[in-house]
Amino acid sequence: MADAALPLRRLPHRDLGLWFLAALVAAVLFAAVVATRPPLPTSGELARSLQAILLWHSLVPRSVTALICGAALGLAGVLLQRVLRNPVADASTLGVVSGAQLALTAATAYAPILIAFSREGVALAGAVAAVTLVLSLSWRRGLDPMTVILSGMVVSLIAAALSATVILAKGDYVLSLFIWGAGSLNQQSWDAALSLGPRLLLGGIAAALLLRPLDLLSLGDDVARGLGLALHAVRFAVLGVAVWLAASVTAEVGIIGFVGLAAPTLAREFGARTQRQLLLAAPALGALLLSITDSAVQLLGSGFNDFAPTGAATALFGGPLLLWLMRRVPPASPAQIVDAMALTRRIAWPLPALAILAAAIAIVAMLGLVFGRGPQGWGLATGALFIDLLPFRGPRLVAAGAAGALLGAAGCLMQRLTANPLAGPEVLGVSAGGGVGLTLALALLPFSPFSMLAGIAGGSLTVLLVMLVLAGRPGIGSQRLLLAGIAMGALCMALVSTALAKGDLRAYVLLTWLSGSTNRAGEIEVWIGLIGCLVLIAPLFLAVRWLDLMPLGEATSRGLGLGVERSRLILAAVAALATAVASLLTGPLSLVGLIAPHLARLAGFARGRDQLAASALIGCGVMILADWLARLVAFPYQVPTGLFAALIGGPYLIWLLNRTGNRHG
Repeated sequence: MADAALPLRRLPHRDLGLWFLAALVAAVLFAAVVATRPPLPTSGELARSLQAILLWHSLVPRSVTALICGAALGLAGVLLQRVLRNPVADASTLGVVSGAQLALTAATAYAPILIAFSREGVALAGAVAAVTLVLSLSWRRGLDPMTVILSGMVVSLIAAALSATVILAKGDYVLSLFIWGAGSLNQQSWDAALSLGPRLLLGGIAAALLLRPLDLLSLGDDVARGLGLALHAVRFAVLGVAVWLAASVTAEVGIIGFVGLAAPTLAREFGARTQRQLLLAAPALGALLLSITDSAVQLLGSGFNDFAPTGAATALFGGPLLLWLMRRVPPASPAQIVDAMALTRRIAWPLPALAILAAAIAIVAMLGLVFGRGPQGWGLATGALFIDLLPFRGPRLVAAGAAGALLGAAGCLMQRLTANPLAGPEVLGVSAGGGVGLTLALALLPFSPFSMLAGIAGGSLTVLLVMLVLAGRPGIGSQRLLLAGIAMGALCMALVSTALAKGDLRAYVLLTWLSGSTNRAGEIEVWIGLIGCLVLIAPLFLAVRWLDLMPLGEATSRGLGLGVERSRLILAAVAALATAVASLLTGPLSLVGLIAPHLARLAGFARGRDQLAASALIGCGVMILADWLARLVAFPYQVPTGLFAALIGGPYLIWLLNRTGNRHG
């Protein structure tokens, strides 16, 4: 009872002031938006009429829509966090909005009649499918907070890869679909507000009816069950309300990221402690937060153009917020930590095994060169036809293979540097950091493959160094490090999304980079990939002692005579450069840097030298296979190689999480 009374005693002092300040900021910013509207190219009565139309049919509906969307997402976020007992649960981190976006994107491209019938129904179907998959992956682990978040990350990556593939296949609508997906709140009528308002009201009523069951759930499963609560029914009811609210917002305005994560957190900082207080405070703060963000992007824009879609802007504070919340996530028990670093078997003769692996990759590469589909169907390219097709198939195959080898080597380095079996360029945000570097390079440097490479390398190295600093902190743990990587990746991709929404030439270059397409690979890309492999991978075999000692921990490594800081910095720089070269060729989403070291270890390559070689070969083979299949599965269209590799790596991650869940469940 004392805890419940505490916020009420504090409310007249600090907390009331915080609420008043937040409301005042939101009101002042909206007034500034209205006061700073650009003048219209007319005068007199017509100008006054147009200004009134703009105010009452665009600016005010937009502001009301922002308030309603923020409140709905804040309510959804607090419901998810309470029912899952997870301080970082949100529609963004659980894959809900990514599933909804994928369903809407696919329906818009291939079945528009479904959109006409029920846009909200399509979004809800995608959201339900995503959250069902996330919960099924986490169920055997008792919905452990970190397992839930990792599962949500995997599902989000797969959904993002599929959405980008669909968007790129519909070239005429690429940027419009992307800007919609980034969460634009531009309005030309009251339709969105009138559609979402009743849904928010119904969601609030449902949350009020679920207040007592939520109170009982907070006492623990055993106590709640003893008091007669139907645990599964209540959980599914709460999840249903939260997913429905998030899907409705996504269907109407696109993805608005991390508001549902920030609102409950701010509500606790503002003094809310009980279930009732949180259910009231989180929607109110979500509304204020989204309103402030939306007004800010309008004020920072030029003319009638926003600085960025509001959804992309809200994601800018999602990454730092996740980093701050990382300390609140309980560390997993030793039985719950993914055990992929443990060997299932060890290869007695690694060199012959590596030779067999290289021969298998050569066979796959040869098939990729000679076997494919054409206007007459399946066939082998021989003789003159092979000579004609080689300039098209050869460079992209070499570029993909080189990128895969570099990612495999970089993933091996990161896993040994952090002693974390789930570390990888994509998971730790290193690839996404390359996107920020590329964005800056496109804005500040003359356009060329080398300036792009320099930008990606700088961004990747910066993020990796941040991750290594975090990894060296006491108590961080392998799973909390992954959460930090997700946070950095979210922040970096938000910055990239902001640049993408501009819709100019830089946006097209960024979108092509994100897709990881090798369609235009030529002589420059081939030489960049081959030189990168030679310069970055080959010297690593001179540092195999470092690779063997690093996983033993800093104290042990130092005791055995290893200069930890110097070796860590050198290996980090090599990993970042390898990631940069690979990302330049095949984009940031392939997941090869994560799965190649895993497959090498599962195959029995234990020593640092053997795992490094096997990781590079497996990465090369996976990317060559992905490039070959990407040409075949949707002929005559071609799926970008990087995205297709992500569709291979995503299911592998799902299998890995299920495998550990079965073992320890």
